[in-house]
Amino acid sequence: MNILILGGGGREHALAWAFAQNPKCDRLWCAPGNAGIAEEAECVALDILDGRKLLAFVRDKAIDFVMIGPEAPLAEGVADVLREAGVTTFGPGREAARLEASKAFTKEICAACGAPTAASQTFTDPEAARAYVAREGAPIVVKADGLAAGKGVTVAATAAEAQAALDAIFAEGPGARVVIEEFMTGEEASLFVLADGEDCLVLGTAQDHKRAFDGDEGPNTGGMGAYSPAPVMTPAVTEAAMARILRPTLAEMVRRGTPFRGLLYAGLMVEAGIPRLVEYNVRFGDPEAQVLATRLGAQLLDACHAAAEGRLAEARINFAEDHALCVVMAARGYPGAFARGEAIALPEIDDPRVHIFHAGTRREAATLVSNGGRVLNVTARAESLAAARDLAYGALDAVDWPGGFARRDIGWRALAE
Repeated sequence: MNILILGGGGREHALAWAFAQNPKCDRLWCAPGNAGIAEEAECVALDILDGRKLLAFVRDKAIDFVMIGPEAPLAEGVADVLREAGVTTFGPGREAARLEASKAFTKEICAACGAPTAASQTFTDPEAARAYVAREGAPIVVKADGLAAGKGVTVAATAAEAQAALDAIFAEGPGARVVIEEFMTGEEASLFVLADGEDCLVLGTAQDHKRAFDGDEGPNTGGMGAYSPAPVMTPAVTEAAMARILRPTLAEMVRRGTPFRGLLYAGLMVEAGIPRLVEYNVRFGDPEAQVLATRLGAQLLDACHAAAEGRLAEARINFAEDHALCVVMAARGYPGAFARGEAIALPEIDDPRVHIFHAGTRREAATLVSNGGRVLNVTARAESLAAARDLAYGALDAVDWPGGFARRDIGWRALAE
């Protein structure tokens, strides 16, 4: 089949790599792509928020399947435009994408279906929000109600930190909305579930590292590394999450007439074997997609295509008894100000267990250069997490990029057990 992937980051490179392994993939395009994706697919300059222009490209190239990677086109309703035109598309429509686009909406859904999550209040009035924080104290969690690329959440250890987060959110101007919720304790992990409206299928589990520096220090980022599977997500915890959170959410979306079709990514807090919902994303995580794709390989295309066609009831996922770990190389200064256009020399990788997925790169003639904050995703798969870590860091240390940095402790929680 002819396939178009929307997006240009590490997530999309991992998806392109996995799809290209499948013999059902005849031709593969990616919009806009990056220097690494160009080795797997034909990159095209398209506005991925413009559904009509995308549809014209799909028809011109006789594309059979569109895979939407990032959250922005989903929130914009691109999946609706394509599906209404009869294009097999992976990703929820605009209304269902509100599970990520609005944290207040997710709280509403959880209340309606009884899914356990943190107690919260939603505010549009800055003074009311500040008074609530002053009354509740810290620790407390402050979330911007909207798409924030994984960085719109402040886990405030002090009331002053929470107030500063409120100032930043309300500085965006009229219409700003904030969700303030209780601080949950436990271990955080991610559960990934494919859904086609009626049926759902567990795709896998992972844990990521949001803080910029070793020891979970520094500012929140879009993710500095990840590993799969997540040890805390035992079969019992996974089934509890499905029974109490995921399935009720999907049923509530059907009840509302906005069935969810695509990938529902549940960020969970697990304490004493009991999961509670932290938040939903409505697409593959980044860098979680890299470890999942590395473990799943070619079958990832079959599973996603089945979800898009409403055939999940017949789909199966076969995991090997293995582990994958991804380390993000970022530009110095990220998630703050950072340089672009720095030359990068990659090592020759001849181990099929190791992949360097590109997140923010481009080509200047024959030279690979940095073109973003998170730039490379060095990912490895092995029989144990420790072995995957050693393979990933071995490859990372062979990358010649003086302007890059990476955490050295990805996987520490699982490896310390």
